[in-house]
Amino acid sequence: MLAKLFVQNYALIKGLDVELDNGLTIITGETGAGKSILLGALSLILGSRADTSVLLNKKEKCIVEGTFKIDEYDLEDFFMVNDLDYEPVTMLRREINPAGKSRAFINDTPVTINLLKELGDNLIDIHSQHQNLMLNDNSFQLNVIDSFAGTIKLKNEYWLVYHNYRKLNKEYNEIKEKAVKNKADLEYYEFQLNQLEDAKLNKGEQEELEKEQELLEHAGEIKQALMNSSSLFSSEDASILSLLKDVRNNLNKIKSFLADGDNLLLRVDTSYIELTDLAGEIEKLASRIDADPRRLFQVNERLDFLYSMIQKHRVKDLNELIAKKEEIKNNIKAIVTSDDRLEELEALLSLEMQSLNTLSSALSEKRQTVLNDLEGKITELLKQLGMPNARFIISLSRLKDFTPAGIDNADFLFSANKQVAPENLSRIASGGELSRVMLTLKSLLTKSINLPTIIFDEIDAGVSGEVADKVGQILSAMGGYMQVVNITHLPQVASRGKRHYHVYKDETDDSTITRVKLLSADERIVEVARLLSGSQITETALKNAKDLIRSARN
Repeated sequence: MLAKLFVQNYALIKGLDVELDNGLTIITGETGAGKSILLGALSLILGSRADTSVLLNKKEKCIVEGTFKIDEYDLEDFFMVNDLDYEPVTMLRREINPAGKSRAFINDTPVTINLLKELGDNLIDIHSQHQNLMLNDNSFQLNVIDSFAGTIKLKNEYWLVYHNYRKLNKEYNEIKEKAVKNKADLEYYEFQLNQLEDAKLNKGEQEELEKEQELLEHAGEIKQALMNSSSLFSSEDASILSLLKDVRNNLNKIKSFLADGDNLLLRVDTSYIELTDLAGEIEKLASRIDADPRRLFQVNERLDFLYSMIQKHRVKDLNELIAKKEEIKNNIKAIVTSDDRLEELEALLSLEMQSLNTLSSALSEKRQTVLNDLEGKITELLKQLGMPNARFIISLSRLKDFTPAGIDNADFLFSANKQVAPENLSRIASGGELSRVMLTLKSLLTKSINLPTIIFDEIDAGVSGEVADKVGQILSAMGGYMQVVNITHLPQVASRGKRHYHVYKDETDDSTITRVKLLSADERIVEVARLLSGSQITETALKNAKDLIRSARN
């Protein structure tokens, strides 16, 4: 239930703070006074779009806050799922700053506009003239029927199966589409794989071959350099080792009277041993190095083959080529196994289809059982609303394919005249007739749905006299189940409100401001009298107003 509405700096509203109660609340005012502005402000906290054009003072931000009592409406899961603090008294707030930036809050926690709208849709239903277009929407029509048929649990069960069926069907179509294409490529993949398997690729082979290639290409230079080095160690003419022997002999002569002589001699001996070993290694290495044109040819041939394969498969090196081979293997495996998955999906889809047929048929049966009763109640209310010859028929036909709501198509047929056969409601009904049909539906739905608040924007337009009085009765009866707010110009309707607000313009030399006032008992009599007689309020109008209000209470 909307307990309080605070609006600041919106359109012609400088600031207002309205407290609301359960039951039927009436809002009246002259045409153009700003009644629709109130709905515009309220729509902001229900997720409607807005920009700086809504600012009364372009230098200040606009704030709209709605305080709701929600403890009776089972919304705890919504708050838990969306990681919000649940409060029995919850505040929805929207701010528009002078730069046009919009911010939304639920209990002071910043949220997206979509999340604000999602919660708002569970709290308030604002009915305006354009909403009558919903009467021709199949989803709305089925929701009306389902509300009376009590199919919520069954409908949710069906929707879960339908959702899973769509998911499986999407996967099936994707795999089937890929399978057709992949099977055309299977032969090519197998050719590629066979070629790569025959290549006997090994990790690190490319690097090893490139090193061997470089060695073979420079074998002569390497052997000559090693032999030259070896001769420097052991040639007869002043070799490194012979010179080092001379150094050893010289140190040996003086070691007895040189303090560091033994140490120096030891180091020379160590160096001699190490260099002797090094000379041997170089000599052996030189003996093993030979130019081998045949081996060089084999290495070059293998590398050329690897390079061509790398280029063919558009990879960087041998490691990526090996990875490519695994990828081709997986592609072949996916093609081979896709048939198995398709068979599995076909079986699953068949089971889901059986469930859909069973559940959709159950939905259709439950809907059919309430049609006569629902048609009768709607027709009776329409007769009370000034259409004595009204006929309302609900046609339920079967669709060719499943939808999120089942396999039924609903069509509301209507006629207000005896000689006219019922036709599609949206094509045959006038604007006033559509409003009365919608009022009838919503008055019946209030007993079936758990919506805290409904707001009507002149749902009673185009009626008068006894019909207007009946509209007032219906709205008052709805107020027994929920909070109802109605903007009206009809005294018969206004007299039935539990609370009555008057919207008016406060005009000065340089500004026009919309204000809202809660009327006292006496002020309410005057306002109803104004609705009866216009701006010139007569004693007769005042008496009639008192009688209307008094009779509405009885």
